[in-house]
Amino acid sequence: MRLFWLGSSRRASRQPSSASTYRTEIIADVRVPERGETVRFFSRKLVRPGKLRRVSNKDLRESLLSCFYLGVAAALPVASWAPICDWVSTLRHRRHFRKDFAHYDVAVRAVLGDDVDTRGLFRGHLAAMHRRRFVPAAHLVSGRRWSPAIRLEGIDGLRQALQRGRGAIVWCDQFTAQTVMGKRALFEAGVEAHQVSVNFHGFSESRFGLRVINPPLVKVENRFLKSRIVFERADAYQVTARIQKTLKENGVVLMTNTIHAGSTFAELAMGERGWTHLASAPANFAVRAGAALFAMATLETEPFREYLAIVSPELRPNAALPTSLPARDVAAKDLVRHAGYILLKRDHLLQAVKLHPEQMMAWSSAHRLTERQGQAAVGNDVG
Repeated sequence: MRLFWLGSSRRASRQPSSASTYRTEIIADVRVPERGETVRFFSRKLVRPGKLRRVSNKDLRESLLSCFYLGVAAALPVASWAPICDWVSTLRHRRHFRKDFAHYDVAVRAVLGDDVDTRGLFRGHLAAMHRRRFVPAAHLVSGRRWSPAIRLEGIDGLRQALQRGRGAIVWCDQFTAQTVMGKRALFEAGVEAHQVSVNFHGFSESRFGLRVINPPLVKVENRFLKSRIVFERADAYQVTARIQKTLKENGVVLMTNTIHAGSTFAELAMGERGWTHLASAPANFAVRAGAALFAMATLETEPFREYLAIVSPELRPNAALPTSLPARDVAAKDLVRHAGYILLKRDHLLQAVKLHPEQMMAWSSAHRLTERQGQAAVGNDVG
């Protein structure tokens, strides 16, 4: 089954969109017997590249916001940062509620149930997104006067896995604190990590954003990384080879759960009645390279004061295969193992989401992708 989608709008019917167009096809529905669940795998192929804009509509706003936050971080005490982010998040409150809340409300209720206060969560989400924008400024100008407490759980399991000498993949969730503070947590624990990231990582996808708005964020992140592996769809082979080499050298590779950079992803049930989309690349590298795979979530427990980074126990799916599966069918075997990894990752993601749902950046939907052909998939790059 093939699905074509673009962002839907009235203007889209009158003029070509600047967004890329993709064709999405179902690869397989893979059932994991011991879990009693099915994981659907999709391929995602580029049909028409989008036109790269010189300047996007939000570039001016992002530039002014960056300058404002740099000034606040340099001049005002840490105690004032969170209230200022809360205030700024209310400036376009009505617009966000008008454009985004309806989808957010449906998606969150599908995962967490109908008893949640989605309006309160949405307000908290807007504030958390501004705190995410503030963190790079705090690192750039605040100096030693800002020293948040970062508690890292599960690092011993990662260290033990590295003793096997086959490397490790840390599969990071899209929480607002993960972008910088998750990397910092690992760095301060002595883990030298390599981040897999798309070229336009940051707050803007225009040429201006690539050259002016995004570099400060990348600069801050790079403080806490050994290297950055930039992912380009045109050179997937070279990127794959570099990741495999890093794992062979017993390195730690960070991969963020974004479905937009890779060519395949998976869809599976999430929470009460929702559906979520997870990248399949981390599971693929774990299967093919024999690397250890871990899930990671980084959460704010007190804004700008305390953070909690949680590295899961090593993900170890049941290696047993269905008896009906031909022994020679290597690809089918791999998909079953991929599905096992992905279900375990979903379990840890759901646990983290229940702790701080307002900090989750990407929610999917109450409907499967095949049931909403006119909508774009939900998710952001936060590598």
